[in-house]
Amino acid sequence: MSLLSVFAIYMVLGAFAGTLAGLFGIGGGLIIVPVLIFSFGAQGFSLEIAAHMAVGTSLATIVFTSLSSIRSHHGHGAIRWDIFRPMALGIIVGALIGAWTAALLSGAALELIIGLFVILVGLKMLLDVNPSPGRNVAGKTGLATAGAGIGWASAIFGIGGGTLTVPYLSWSNVRMQQAVGTSAACGLPIAIAGALGNAWTGWGEPALPEYSLGFIYFPALIGIILTSVLFARVGANLAHRLNAKVLKRVFAIMLLLVGLRFLLS
Repeated sequence: MSLLSVFAIYMVLGAFAGTLAGLFGIGGGLIIVPVLIFSFGAQGFSLEIAAHMAVGTSLATIVFTSLSSIRSHHGHGAIRWDIFRPMALGIIVGALIGAWTAALLSGAALELIIGLFVILVGLKMLLDVNPSPGRNVAGKTGLATAGAGIGWASAIFGIGGGTLTVPYLSWSNVRMQQAVGTSAACGLPIAIAGALGNAWTGWGEPALPEYSLGFIYFPALIGIILTSVLFARVGANLAHRLNAKVLKRVFAIMLLLVGLRFLLS
């Protein structure tokens, strides 16, 4: 398969992931990671590193897509920078440790963990489980500690952390608009630290395909970036025209099926 054909495939995948992310209001990593694992397997990449490459590549794409999201939320005054700064310190440390943790896992173990996480997110969406505000915003130490935990988990799952950060901030009595905006800002340090960590931990891996930097696969990275941001807007526009509850249930069921696919394989 030519390099041009590979780029074209990942541009299509980026369009698909971007549309779904915009349609359902979730980070693209939750979609990109499973899709990349399947596509890397179809390309014949080593199954021992396919999941690691999917996580690393997903985090690298989030570096670019989060910049657009931050600009939009900042323009609406929806980012709590006083919360972001201490969380970001913890996030950087946690994401680096998370990348190292993922590197210690076998490909099968990482796929199993990702599958379980996808199922939990699917159940949360299907049952519409959301935390009720139960406390005030923590101090700097508490925010940094929470950031470390979120960064650690996000780097393992290859996500920007919105699935974890938004519920935490909502539980801390942060208004939903600000929780979403601050979560989007937190996605940038998660992605940068996680991507750098995966580039480092995968450095010198003998099974890596061409055009890789550690566990980051550049044809997928570039192809997804070129289309995902544009099609996220398409998905967001579609979301206003379609039945939100039905869409959410359909997507939740899809996540459950994808998660079960990982567990059963």
